[in-house]
Amino acid sequence: MSTAELALQQQVSSLYTDHHHWLRGLLRRKLGNAFDAADLAHDVYLHLMKTGRMPPAGESRRHLTQIANGMVIDLYRRRQIESAYLEVLVLVPEALAPSEEERALVIEALMEIDAVLHQLPAKARKALLLCKLDGLSYRDIAAELQVSVSSVEKYIAAGLLACYQAMHAPDA
Repeated sequence: MSTAELALQQQVSSLYTDHHHWLRGLLRRKLGNAFDAADLAHDVYLHLMKTGRMPPAGESRRHLTQIANGMVIDLYRRRQIESAYLEVLVLVPEALAPSEEERALVIEALMEIDAVLHQLPAKARKALLLCKLDGLSYRDIAAELQVSVSSVEKYIAAGLLACYQAMHAPDA
C-alpha cells in the first residue's frame, strides 16, 4: 500500500470515528429507517475512499452531509424506478416474467439511463422522452415545450448523443 493510500485510509478512519454516529442519526431522521440510514452512512465512507476527496479542515460535517444528501436522492430515485418497473411487470404473464437476476439487471440499466438523462437540461430530457416514449412529433413537442421545432431537433440530438456516449464510454 502506498503512502498516499495509507494517508487516505487514515483520514477516512478518522472521519468515521469522529462523525459516523452523527451521520447515521442525520440519515435516520431523513429516511425514517435505521437500516437504510446505516447502509447509506457506510456508502458515504466508501464514496470518500473511492474518490479520495477529503473535506477541508472544519468542513467535515458539511461535506459528509452533501454526499449523504446526494445518496438519499439516488435512493429515492432508485426506489421510484423499481416501483414503476414492478408495476409494469404485473401486466406480464407469469410464464414470461423475468428472473430475479434479469430484474436486477434491468433496474441497473434503468438507473444508468436515468443518470444520463438527468445530466441533460430539463427541456432536452423532456423532448427526448416525449419523442421516444410518447411518440410525439417534433412539432407537437415544440408546442408542448413552447419552443421552435429547430430547438426540439437540437434537444433530441443532444439527448441521443448523451445516450450514445454513455453506451460507448470506455468504462461502459
